[in-house]
Amino acid sequence: MSLSPRLEALIDALQCLPGVGRKSAQRMAFQLLERDRSGAGALARQLDDALANIGRCERCQTFAEDALCPVCADDRRDGSLMCVVESPADLAAIEQSGDYRGYYFVLLGHLSPIDGIGPEDIGVDQLLAQIHERGVTELIMATNATVEGDATAHYIADRVDPETVTITRPAQGLPVGGELGGVDGGTLSHALRGRRPFAG
Repeated sequence: MSLSPRLEALIDALQCLPGVGRKSAQRMAFQLLERDRSGAGALARQLDDALANIGRCERCQTFAEDALCPVCADDRRDGSLMCVVESPADLAAIEQSGDYRGYYFVLLGHLSPIDGIGPEDIGVDQLLAQIHERGVTELIMATNATVEGDATAHYIADRVDPETVTITRPAQGLPVGGELGGVDGGTLSHALRGRRPFAG
């Protein structure tokens, strides 16, 4: 099927979304252009606005519109607790559980030497500085239960002083090989309450 260059470009652009292949992108493009042009316009405006105005929190690296995200700006939270996650989606999932009242650090991924992603790419030095500045006494390693997530957790644990910081890991209920963003709030809440010492 021969499509116009602009339509082809739109379909190609939509494929940047996770899990969206060519057929799905084509369906989305046709839906937006054929049945929901006002929705397409609103989507375009919101994307432009988000790209222009959403950056990274200076402390935890999650998405933020200001220098500090709402969590880091909240001085009522427990400064002795810090939860390390791989993505802003993981932070959102834990927040939705409603059980955790400490701070976070978002790694923006995990260590992957084969992909050229080292400690400096995910902010390990910044994390270690935050642990010291905040006076953290418990570090919850909530990286994903994958080979890469575990390797990242071990790398960080090796660089934290075990005499001043207890390192724990969320407990039962989280599937091996799964990602936090896909886990329901009740399961996450249970896992955080039953966290256990991290075997570094």
